[in-house]
Amino acid sequence: MNKGLVIRSTGSWYTVESENGETFECKIKGKFRIKGIKSTNPVAVGDRVGFNLQSVSADETEKKIGLITSISERKNYIIRRSINLSKQSHIIAANIDQAVLVATLDYPVTTTTFIDRYLASAEAYRIPVLIVFNKTDRYNPKQNNELNLIINTYQNIGYKCLTTSAKTSEGLDNLKAALKDKTNVINGHSGVGKSTLINILQPGLNLRTIEISDSHKTGKHTTTFSELYKLNFGGYIIDTPGIKAFGMLEMETWEISHYFIEIFKISKNCQYNNCSHTHEPGCAVKIAVKNGKIAKSRFISYLGLLEIDEKHRPAY
Repeated sequence: MNKGLVIRSTGSWYTVESENGETFECKIKGKFRIKGIKSTNPVAVGDRVGFNLQSVSADETEKKIGLITSISERKNYIIRRSINLSKQSHIIAANIDQAVLVATLDYPVTTTTFIDRYLASAEAYRIPVLIVFNKTDRYNPKQNNELNLIINTYQNIGYKCLTTSAKTSEGLDNLKAALKDKTNVINGHSGVGKSTLINILQPGLNLRTIEISDSHKTGKHTTTFSELYKLNFGGYIIDTPGIKAFGMLEMETWEISHYFIEIFKISKNCQYNNCSHTHEPGCAVKIAVKNGKIAKSRFISYLGLLEIDEKHRPAY
């Protein structure tokens, strides 16, 4: 039995780096694929796996391919709802030290709702998040003011935020220091500049990039599968396909507030232990929103995850 690290996932094939540094193309053993795993990808980049090698002949040459037979217990993973309705989830990456969310106020737009859903999912799996607001060279004074307000919101909660620009090199040294000696997964909408930032931080990778549409201000997918790269200054980064929407896995209503740090903290002062923060009297969370101690945008994101009809939403 060989052991290794999954460094690339293309759907049906996985590239595994063995303990001695060799790489092998691997598939999943049939029985292993269906053994109670309700996911589009039972094996993800970052997984530690066990695999057996077998020789195959192709075009009069012989090569070795692997058959993955086991996955080591995961430290954590980050997950989103799959667009494939026949499955429950899609695992973005496993065994992560830090999730890096790259966001842009424009070119394309990253909404605070998207950011909040990502943060809630990461909190659910106890993964620290670094929010990187990119393309700052493109913002006008009004957008810069908006950016400062958004950054203040997340920093006040406790999330670390950085501003970056590939064009002016703003914040790149800070970003490199934040990634050093960690296994990082980098996410965000298509077009926010994930691959461009990685190319600058780790010269020689030459990840494909493309200009976004000026008319639609939306990005095109340039990364089509997840892949792990070693950073020459220490650590790893997992590049992932752009995410159009971050669908959360279904959670119990009482769970959702646990993944909004500030709401969970203040909810201890609510009159009822099982307060949903929607209609109950003596709700400390609604009072905090009214007094500005909880950002209105965050509360709206929380209510959105509860999937409450607009006419039944509380005043705030």
